[in-house]
Amino acid sequence: MLAAIEAGGTKFVCGIGDATGSRLTRTIPTRDPDSTLADVARFLAEAAAEHGAFTAIGIGSFGPLDLDRTSPTYGSIAATPKPGWAGTDMPGFLKARFGVPVAIDTDVNVAALAEARLSGVRRLAYVTVGTGIGVGFARNGETETGFGHAEAGHIPVRRHADHGIFAGTCPFHGDCLEGMASGPAIKAAWGHSLEGLPPDHPAWDVTATYLGQLCRTLILTTMPERIVLGGGVMAQERLLPLVREATEKQLNGYCGPWTHEAFTTRIHLPQSQEPPGLVGAYLLAATVADQ
Repeated sequence: MLAAIEAGGTKFVCGIGDATGSRLTRTIPTRDPDSTLADVARFLAEAAAEHGAFTAIGIGSFGPLDLDRTSPTYGSIAATPKPGWAGTDMPGFLKARFGVPVAIDTDVNVAALAEARLSGVRRLAYVTVGTGIGVGFARNGETETGFGHAEAGHIPVRRHADHGIFAGTCPFHGDCLEGMASGPAIKAAWGHSLEGLPPDHPAWDVTATYLGQLCRTLILTTMPERIVLGGGVMAQERLLPLVREATEKQLNGYCGPWTHEAFTTRIHLPQSQEPPGLVGAYLLAATVADQ
C-alpha cells in the first residue's frame, strides 16, 4: 500500500492505494501550509487505519521545487507566488509524521510519468494549463530533472494582437506564457473563464495561439512522441483542436516527423482515469518504498 499526493495551487488530491488505482481519495482545498498539511496528515492517518499501513509517500507538487539532491533544502518549495508556501518542506513534514520514505517531484513530471506508462511512449511532455502553466517530461519510464526542473510556463511569448495592452498576470515576468494563458490570466484579460465566453470570442484564438507556441517550442526542442494537455483550462473540449491547429500553423510544414496526421494523434488530453498527477505520485512512491 502506498500514499500519493497531488499538491496543487488550488487543491490537494490525496489517495491511498497503488498505481492500479486508489482505495480511498480525498480532495483538500489549498490554504496556508500548516492548515493544508494538517488535513493531509489527518486523511492519511485515517486511510491507513481503514485500509492498512502504507510503506511510502509520493508527492507531485506545484513549484518551483528545490530538486537539487545536494541542496540542504532539497524537496522544499522555492520562490513561489503562492502566499506563505515558499520554503515549505512537505517531504520533511510527512516523513517526520509517518516514518516512511517520501519522494517528491513536480506535479507535471509525475503526470508525465503516468501518461507515458499508460500510452507506452518513450518520451512524453505533459502540460498543465490551470492556475499556472507547467511542463513535465518523462523518458524511458523516468521523470527528467537536471539542476532543477523545467519552468516552461515562464517562457516569453509572441503577443497576440487581440490582447492589446494587457500586461499579463505573472508577478515575475508579466506577459510570459503563464501570465497570458493561465486560468487567472484569461479571467483578468477577458472578465470570464473560457467556459463563460461565446465560441466566437477572441479569447479562444488568443489562448490557442499561445498554447500552440508552447507546443511548437516543445516539438522543436525536445521532440516528444506525445504532448498531453491537462489542467482546468483544457477541460473546455473545443480548445484542443484549436491548439492542434495553431501548432501546425506555426510549424508551417517544418519538422518532418510531425506530419498533418501527427497533430491529431500526438497531441492529446490526459488518458488516465484518475488524475494523472495522483497516479504518477503512486509510481514515484514505489521507487522509494523499499528504502
